[in-house]
This record gives sequence, structure tokens and C-alpha cells, in this order.
Amino acid sequence: MTIQISTEVNRDYRSVFQGFDEKLFLQLAPPFPPLRLLRYDGCRVGDEVHLEIGPGPLRKRWEALIVEAGADEEEIYFVDIGKKLPFPLRRWRHRHRLIRLGEGRTQIVDDIEYRCRWRSADYLLYPFLYWQFRIRRPVYRKVFGRP
Repeated sequence: MTIQISTEVNRDYRSVFQGFDEKLFLQLAPPFPPLRLLRYDGCRVGDEVHLEIGPGPLRKRWEALIVEAGADEEEIYFVDIGKKLPFPLRRWRHRHRLIRLGEGRTQIVDDIEYRCRWRSADYLLYPFLYWQFRIRRPVYRKVFGRP
């Protein structure tokens, strides 16, 4: 399954990339399920992010690894994959794209591909995952400026 959510902000794409840090990561965390950040290295190849998600005894580990990153005059991007994923996820790939739109404007794109153990779970999980990334839009705009 794929999810793609775009948000336009009023800041240069290089400046937006500089703002992709631990503080922003925590601001982007959805209100549910509860999330605890265990490790945040950054957005460079080889960096890792480790989380615990879920309440109490239902808490599960999520570990992501940055496997690809690049930049040119039009775009900066990095890709994280799931190293350790909570049930029922089997595969996770999240491409973060910061696309230059012109002087001082950027399109932030969350491009997600995921697979669960069962195809039916892909469809059941879709609305929940979509919501978790859709609610990032107001955070991005608050942090980086409305267009």
C-alpha cells in the first residue's frame, strides 16, 4: 500500500531540511498511539530512529534506518526503512522529499510504502496510517510557515 501526503510551506527547502531534527520529530508524533523516542540520530544514511509505540503492556518497538539520501538544486530527500516493525507490519519504506517550489517555498512530501502480513490488514491499517501522516500538515505549516 502507498500513502502520499504533500504540504506546502513558506520556507526554503534547505532551511526546511535543517529543521528536520529531534524536536520536529517529537512535534510530528500523533496523539495516539502513545510514542516514546528511544534514539534519534538524524536524517543521514546510517542514522537510526528507535521508538516504543502503544500503551503499557501493548507497547512495541519500531526501529528505522536511513538507507538513502540525496540533494540537488531542486530537492533534498532521505529514505527510512523499518528494521524492526510492530505487528502486523512486515515492510516499511518512507521517502521524505523536500522539493523547491521557488524562492522561499517548499513542498514537503511524505511518500510511504508499507506491507502487512496479510493484504486485508493493509486495507484496515490504511485509514489509521493516513491520519497519522495527514495530521503532520498543520505542524509543518506552524514550524516552517504557511504558504
